[in-house]
Amino acid sequence: MLFNSIDFAIFLPIVFTLYWVLRNQLKLQNLLIVVASYIFYGMWDWRFLFLILFSTVVDYTMGILIEKNDSKNKKKLFLWISILVNLGFLGYFKYSNFFLENFVQAFSFLGQDLKFRGLEIVLPVGISFYTFQTLSYTIDVYRKKLSPTKDFIAFSAFVSFFPQLVAGPIERATHLLPQFYRKRKFDYKLAVNGMRQILWGLFKKVVIADNCAQFANQIFNNYEDYSGSTLILGAVFFTFQIYGDFSGYSDIAIGISRLFGFDLMRNFAYPYFSRDIAEFWRRWHISLSTWFRDYLYIPLGGSRGGMWMKIRNTFIIFLVSGFWHGANWTFIVWGALNALYFLPLLLSGKNRNHLEVVAYDKSLPSFKEILQIGVTFGLTVFAWIFFRAENLGHAFGYINGIFSDSIIGVPEIRPSYLIALLVVALVVEWIGRRNQFAIESLRIYSKFRFHYLFYLFLCYLIFIFGGQEQEFIYFQF
Repeated sequence: MLFNSIDFAIFLPIVFTLYWVLRNQLKLQNLLIVVASYIFYGMWDWRFLFLILFSTVVDYTMGILIEKNDSKNKKKLFLWISILVNLGFLGYFKYSNFFLENFVQAFSFLGQDLKFRGLEIVLPVGISFYTFQTLSYTIDVYRKKLSPTKDFIAFSAFVSFFPQLVAGPIERATHLLPQFYRKRKFDYKLAVNGMRQILWGLFKKVVIADNCAQFANQIFNNYEDYSGSTLILGAVFFTFQIYGDFSGYSDIAIGISRLFGFDLMRNFAYPYFSRDIAEFWRRWHISLSTWFRDYLYIPLGGSRGGMWMKIRNTFIIFLVSGFWHGANWTFIVWGALNALYFLPLLLSGKNRNHLEVVAYDKSLPSFKEILQIGVTFGLTVFAWIFFRAENLGHAFGYINGIFSDSIIGVPEIRPSYLIALLVVALVVEWIGRRNQFAIESLRIYSKFRFHYLFYLFLCYLIFIFGGQEQEFIYFQF
């Protein structure tokens, strides 16, 4: 069930109404969330509901056993059971064919031709997201940052919470799980704010991402037929497609959660206004970046050791992050490329610069900041080519096509309406860059209630461009 579908437009009001009818019965509210979440997920493939349920039972049980046992070895054993079960499922469904194919290729280099037919494995939607979310629970229980829950319904709701089940944000148990213990009251201002964020998320997804996807797909799929300048434009379109798609989903998820009285962590903070790659990664997919920081980078030693250890840990984080996105060498190269981008900042000790949003106290950035944003954006666009490509041959062929004599010239594809929409989106995001999402405080800047006209304008655009239901890119991860 897609957020931008008729099915969800019917599903959400029904769940919302039933939920607040039960406002004085916390257990029933949580149970309703579990049932609604399982229906929501089951609309894709009901068979994988058993996978979510099994992970829920395992981690719920391991959390209790970790606390009950005084033996450190037993605590570690139960933690590893949780880790191996969760990563085992993830590894089988997502990476089996990748490892088998590369195993066969390795033997072919040695002159041994092995016959191999790919396993017919269906990737469960969102498995990478809910696996990491539930792992945060058992790890934090083991670290004594969180007491294990005895409320199975609340824990089930935490694992399967439908707004962020299939594409994040990847919530921490320490943040989201306690919210299921507390009585929730309907907050009109919070709900209106949530609706505003849903509207902006739908605009980014339906109007920006889906329109960029049409041209990005056309150019990437037929890159040999286009000039270098057109290929650059195709990479730029994909750059805005993936941002509009993924940050749009996060905005919708956070907004829906607010309708139900929940607070989800921020996942994007205007990453394309970043002045260096380190700032970009503090602003892009924040829930995943901070997950790797807390559960992998810091346990590996973080920045506490010498420079060699810092470099090693940085490359591990980026390579694992790339591999998390998909079972393809293109994602690993994408991760390695971002690590190389990050390396000069790490070596020079400048990786913690630019903690505030650009031009925080000004209307416009300085010339230096414009150059920094431009360079960072260009590096990001180049890296996204590997992310989008079907394989490494596709990526290098595309890049080779860019750096040809035809790089200087007018692109064959010039959708003026889409470029105008991108300008509108960028201007709105720039104006609202100090807020949690771009139009959060739009009413403050507008006089004579012009913000209502702008909301109607967004609704009109969503309606006009909402004819085709496009899946969200990150569903495949």
